[in-house]
Order: sequence, then C-alpha cells, then structure tokens
Amino acid sequence: MQAGQLDTLAREAARLIPLHLRKLLATPQRFERFSRRAGPLLLDFSRQKLDEDALQSLGAVLQQSGWQQRRDAMFRGDVLNASEQRPVLHTALRAAESRLASPAPAEINAEIATTLRRMGDLVDALERGDAGAFGIPAGITDVVNLGIGGSDLGPRLAVEALSNCHSGRFRCHFLPNVDGHEIAALMRRLDPRHTLVLLVSKSFTTQETLLNGAVLRHWIAQAYAGDEARAAAHFVAVSANVEAAAALGIPPERVLPMWDFVGGRYSVWSAVGLVLALAIGMPNFRAFLRGAALMDDHFRTADWRDNLPVLLALIGVWNRNGLGYPAHGVIPYLDGLAELPAFLQQLEMESLGKRVNADGGDLHQATVPVVWGSVGTNAQHAFFQALHQGSDIVPLDLIGVVRPAHALKDNHDALLANLLAQGAAFALGKTPDEALAEATRGSDAERRALAAQRTFPGDRPSSTLLLDALTPESLGALIALYEHKVLVQALLWDINAFDQWGVELGKTLAKSILPALTTGQVPDAFDASTRGLIAAIRALE
Repeated sequence: MQAGQLDTLAREAARLIPLHLRKLLATPQRFERFSRRAGPLLLDFSRQKLDEDALQSLGAVLQQSGWQQRRDAMFRGDVLNASEQRPVLHTALRAAESRLASPAPAEINAEIATTLRRMGDLVDALERGDAGAFGIPAGITDVVNLGIGGSDLGPRLAVEALSNCHSGRFRCHFLPNVDGHEIAALMRRLDPRHTLVLLVSKSFTTQETLLNGAVLRHWIAQAYAGDEARAAAHFVAVSANVEAAAALGIPPERVLPMWDFVGGRYSVWSAVGLVLALAIGMPNFRAFLRGAALMDDHFRTADWRDNLPVLLALIGVWNRNGLGYPAHGVIPYLDGLAELPAFLQQLEMESLGKRVNADGGDLHQATVPVVWGSVGTNAQHAFFQALHQGSDIVPLDLIGVVRPAHALKDNHDALLANLLAQGAAFALGKTPDEALAEATRGSDAERRALAAQRTFPGDRPSSTLLLDALTPESLGALIALYEHKVLVQALLWDINAFDQWGVELGKTLAKSILPALTTGQVPDAFDASTRGLIAAIRALE
C-alpha cells in the first residue's frame, strides 16, 4: 500500500475509533447495508467498526490496485508467483464445475480432467473391493493419509467436516507429524493387510512423509513375512516425482500427479483430496468442487461492494492497517469445522506472512495478523475471558450452520444462540452503570468494585458467516471464499501470496542437526544453545 492510502485509512480510523459499535449498530438498516449473500453463504459484517464512508474509502484503495486485472490473471494462468516463475491455477482444478468458461490453458484443463477421471476409477474400484487392476489387494478397510501442511490440513478439514457424507466404506486416518507416538498408536489399532497408505508429497523428499511411509512399509511387510513387493501394493502416491515413487515399488498407475501451478495449501481440490474422495465418494467430491466453482464465479463477476471475498479482504486490511489489531480469531460453532482455524492459519499466515514486497523491497505497512481460534462453545470456556475483558482487541470470524445434519433441535438452537450472543456481547458489552445496577449486595465501595470487574467494554468487532447447511457444496464455497480473500489482501499489500520461503530455513537446519543427534559429532559451527541441547539430549538416551 502507498503512503497516501495508509493516510486515508488512518483518517478514517481516527474518525471511527471514538464511535462505539453500540452507536454504529443503532443506525437504520445496519444489517441490510452490511450483509451480503453468495450461494449458501451469508456474510454479516454489521458488527465491524465500519460505516459507509470508511467502506467507500476502502473501496477506493481497492480500485486503485487494479484488483480485477490481478484476479483475471490468476484464472488465466499468468505468472503470479514471480519468485518461482509459476502460474497459480488452483481454480482450474474445479473449473469443470463452473458456469463460466475457464480461461486457463486448454492443455492444463485437459490434464486436470484426466487426473479427476483416474481418481474416480481408483475410488470406484476400491469401493467395489476390486482394485486388482491397480495392483491393490482386496479387502481394504482403512486409509492412512501421509502428508503434512497442505497435504494434510485441507483434506483433514474436509474429511472431518463432511462426516455426515461418509460412505462408511473406509475409515480415514491422518499422519502428518514425524512424532512416533501417533504412528505407533495407529499401528496398534489397524490391520496391516487391510490398510491402504496414501503418500502425498510433491517432491517425494518431505522428511515427515517419507519417514512415516518407511515405518508403515516395514509394518505391512512384516504381515507378509517380509515380502516388500506385497507391502508396496498397499501404497498409492500423489506426487510430481514419479521416478521416486517407482523406486519405492509404486507403479505409474498408482501415482497421481501434483503440479507446480498449485501450491500445497491450495491443493485439496486436486489428487491431494484423494482421501476425501475415498471418504465421501466421487459424486460428493465433485459437489465439493462445484461449491468452490460457485465462489469462483461469484468472485469473477460480483461488484466489489457485493463480493464476499473482496469484502472479507477489505475488513482484514481495515482491522490490521486501519485499526492496528495484530491478531484475528476464527471461531466455528460446529464441531465438524474444528480444523478450520488450523487450516486458515496455514492458508493466511503462510501466504501473507511476508515482510518484503513481491520485488524484494520494503513494505510500508504490517501484513498478516496472527490467525488462531478454536471451536465454540468450547472456546467460550477457555480464552473468551481475555477476548471480552482483556487489554487487547481481537477481531473475530464467527462461523455457524443454520440447518444441522441431525435432529437434535434443542442442541442446535443452543449452539446458534451462543454464536449470536457472543457476537452481540463483543459488540455491545455491558456499561459500568448496567453492571452497578446488577450489584445489589455490600457497601457502595464493594458494589462499585464488583461492577468494575463485571463491566464489559464491548466495541470488539466480529463478522458472522452462516452456512445454510454443512454440505460438500457449502464447504467448497467456504474454503474458496478464504482463498480469494488471501489473493485480494496480497494484492493490497503488494506481496507474493504463493511462495513460502519462510518454511525452508528450519527444515535445512534440521537436516544438519539430525546426524549430530545420532552420532554425537557436533560441528563447531552450531551455536552454543544448539550444542548444549544436543549434549543434554544424548546424555539421557
């Protein structure tokens, strides 16, 4: 953002900060003016600290950025990831379900269609229990997804969120972490002869995935008296490195592609979503793609004032750069969306966690806030005390579902009541006079002391997102909504949202430290803390 644009935000913030949300919410037709719908999603941002003038100022900043051209360039397949000279075409993964023609290169659309068909053939064969054509033994009951980051978070979120759509044919498990406790526990529960392992790694060099894969490979081989070839028949790979997969005994017909034009955190729509397709079946997987395509179409056609991803992005920029809030909370009021905060942590913080612009120059403004959260109502009994009465303000996304996938109406009404109540409480608070009126016992000094503790300052912004129901379509739309929000914020902040160099340094250092842990030969180049910790660890082994 340019200095003049930041000055505009500062002027609007100075005007609005003295206005309590109670006053803003009292303006006529506040909800109607500050809520929008797209397909199965309703966005209410009437509890954000915005008015029409501030929103117009944000819109002017947006229009100066040429956001439509950047949006269209992404859908076309132009090189948006400049540091790696790659296009950004996760939207092409669901383009077949769009009502708009895909501007992506025809050869890429054809390759995506071929991969989707191959996925469908594999899923159908496994569901029938007849995957012999793929070299997979009959009787698979459990599927273990080995992947980390984008190869875990998106599929895990979708599998858990869409549990009501599960076919029941397979039990799905996730092993992202290199921590041996989880994999050891899983091997105690599963039957190796009936387990299928999905190795999901673009490069086939990811330490966590390959190490866990080797452990499971040995475990399965033991069930076949050490026969490695029979163990290999239990593995499917999703990777760009077909040769490395073949070296592990996984033939090309059991290798589904990953592409350089799709970043890991945007890949759930691809073969990375194979575990989801196995959980919910291909018709539901295509419905998941269709929901994302619906949001793509909305993003491509709606005016900025009605465009949900654009509005979410502008709200995010306003809260970060206008009002100066350094954190953002995500609170889904549905257990099925419990993994959404973790998914959005990666999507937003890995994409937008940059301190230089796309050309390597200095930035003029802060970028991504710390994204965190947990499921409601659990969170209310954990950290909401700090959100209501702590010294820092954390804007929130409160996310709910109108129609549940169960018949327990009393439970769901209570859940929605809590969602609505928290948004109101954050915005309105409780005044000192209201708190004092409730304090009926003790001396005047005691009553005032108690009232001070029971006062809620309010004026704490939140947006509410309501899904009509949690279905494959609505979940696809929700995830795509946040993907496009990230694109617009990256444009406004002039950063590359599609590389992630920040994850590399620690991985490189870990590779150099591992030999020192196993051999005890610690290079002098290691810093004093690292040398001391290695010695402490080896002393207890």
